[in-house]
Amino acid sequence: MSAEQIISDWKRGATHPIYWLEGDEPYYIDQLTDYAEHHLLTAEQASFNLSVFYGKDSKCEDVLNACKRYPMFAEKQVVVLKEAQQMRDLEKLEHYISNPLTSTIFIVAHKEKKLDGRSKLAKHIKNHAKVLTTKKLYDNELPEWALTLIRQKGLEIKPKALQMLIDHLGNDLQRIENEVEKVTVNLKDRKQISEDDIESYVGVSKEFNIFELQAALINKDLPAALNILNYFSSNPKAVPIQLILPTLYAFFSKLYAVSASNSRDESSISAILGVKGFFTKQYIQAMQRYSFPEVEKVLILLQHYNLKSIGIERGDVEDAGLMKELVAKIIMNG
Repeated sequence: MSAEQIISDWKRGATHPIYWLEGDEPYYIDQLTDYAEHHLLTAEQASFNLSVFYGKDSKCEDVLNACKRYPMFAEKQVVVLKEAQQMRDLEKLEHYISNPLTSTIFIVAHKEKKLDGRSKLAKHIKNHAKVLTTKKLYDNELPEWALTLIRQKGLEIKPKALQMLIDHLGNDLQRIENEVEKVTVNLKDRKQISEDDIESYVGVSKEFNIFELQAALINKDLPAALNILNYFSSNPKAVPIQLILPTLYAFFSKLYAVSASNSRDESSISAILGVKGFFTKQYIQAMQRYSFPEVEKVLILLQHYNLKSIGIERGDVEDAGLMKELVAKIIMNG
């Protein structure tokens, strides 16, 4: 099941006695537990029929006792167990999950990982619970996810502004939603998010960011790349090296895949990378500047400088110096 389907079911009053939410993407798990806490019951019903537990601070017996109670002045009660992965005696839920009360909606949020499928508990869950398993989005899925979120709010966003947002926030879905909400509030009557909006309300410079650094590397524009790095050096919290290197490696890894495929038309490249339009054009442009052997050399350089960034054969060079060395070698391909 998806989080959207579960919420859709809840809105029309279709509930199940057990929901098991697990995986390494907390966004959808938090979305469901938040909805369950605030919307499955009215405020009056919740005062008697809502119980929320945290795995680290709760005993399984207390959770089970809450589940076995009958609702007061309502048809259903809701019991939410958050951070279930931190509960020591979680396996004691087995018996209840195999025979739950139909008047209780029990929601278990097991973050960070999936339950061991070989365990008895997992087998009971598979047979008796509605299960949602989440996983982190791949980098190439983030632009489409963010664009969908923005369009659900009745807005559009310029391609460069979208790239700035994603490059700055990474795959933290909750943070992306929070920042989009912040921008939305400040748009007033406008319906399109621009680079200026991202700069003003998210705090990303529209001239000095990873997107512009990547563009400078694509164009092999060393002065522009060094100018951006000088800004990063003066503003070390803006874009740390630990964020720059993975972003560049992800881009050149995809460029490597496209170059190896011999595909050159936009639709084929889009299918290979799972990106569209503006983002596909970046790779077409990069292929005009970098041969396949050159892309291989860039990937080797990025791996080498990643090791340097964590202290291996680094010497006394600061992060800014490492990045300047790296971009010079990428552009010169030496």
